[in-house]
Amino acid sequence: MALVLSSLTELARHGFDAVIDVRSPSEYAEDHLPGAVNLPVLNDAERARVGTIYKQQSPFLARKLGAALVARNAAAHLEGPLSIMGGGWRPLVYCWRGGQRSGSFATILTQVGWRVDLLHGGYKSWRRLVVEELQDRDVRAPVVMLDGNTGSAKTEILGLLAQRGTQVIDLEALANHRGSLFGHRAGGQPTQKAFEGRLAMALASLDPGRPVVVEAESSKVGNLVLPKRLWAAMGAAPRIRIAAPVEARAAYLARAYADLTEDRERLDETIALLRPLHAAEVIEAWGALAAAGDFAGLAEDLMRRHYDPRYNRHRDRFDAAPGEVVEAPSLLPEALDGLADKVLAAVGRHAG
Repeated sequence: MALVLSSLTELARHGFDAVIDVRSPSEYAEDHLPGAVNLPVLNDAERARVGTIYKQQSPFLARKLGAALVARNAAAHLEGPLSIMGGGWRPLVYCWRGGQRSGSFATILTQVGWRVDLLHGGYKSWRRLVVEELQDRDVRAPVVMLDGNTGSAKTEILGLLAQRGTQVIDLEALANHRGSLFGHRAGGQPTQKAFEGRLAMALASLDPGRPVVVEAESSKVGNLVLPKRLWAAMGAAPRIRIAAPVEARAAYLARAYADLTEDRERLDETIALLRPLHAAEVIEAWGALAAAGDFAGLAEDLMRRHYDPRYNRHRDRFDAAPGEVVEAPSLLPEALDGLADKVLAAVGRHAG
């Protein structure tokens, strides 16, 4: 049986016990359907070998070799991860286009006695829906921007808004990056296509009748580029700006970036990346603060010399946008719930 996807959110309604991506590991690593596990019927080397024979010798010889490799790999999967599955197990299987690789594997699984569905059009059908969501459709809900200088606890406030039932899209979580030069997170960033798939799912799940709050970012989060329609909607949206003293922001950053400050080598390497933008004595001063363990002092000086001037120039572009400023004299943990309530009230006043 073939499943024809008509929307990004449709997959969750079908109740499959597993979604199996039978493409090669490198294809899977670049992007895959949400929750899919990789059981390749051809690994990367085998796929390249079959493709070479197809082009240089003959399609028949390529198919014969491919069939032997698929059977061998399918046997390994049956004796390995699939050995614990019971008779009622129901998987969805897909490959690149929904053709030979997924069809061959599905045939073997069907002969075992499992009810197997194929994704019509394979991964390409999923990717087409992602591209349509990001490039051809306006954002489904009215956007409100959560703005503020570096260190204003915007990401944490966004999480507190979500706990209060507000619709949010956390771009930094989707991109696995904190959005600045110092923003690396463990595990690294997903590929551009994987990020787009995550973002498209978040956008497709929005309730059009409620605003969605998005943290103000540049057009890139780390190395990942935001789609043009979302970026345009963010630029036109009302902006709720958290205003906190630089000292409070510095103390907050020292807590929030503890993972970075504990890794002195990575911290020094990141500071060094700012050399093209600042005088040598400034870089040396930042290095000295890091060496002394004065991370709040380092954060404050980075904001005064580097981040705040850039943010202020960026903010000038949005001076005419509607919105309001929410004062935050403290960013201590015990103050954030109250700040989130103030931001939520402001969102209500400026939503669509």
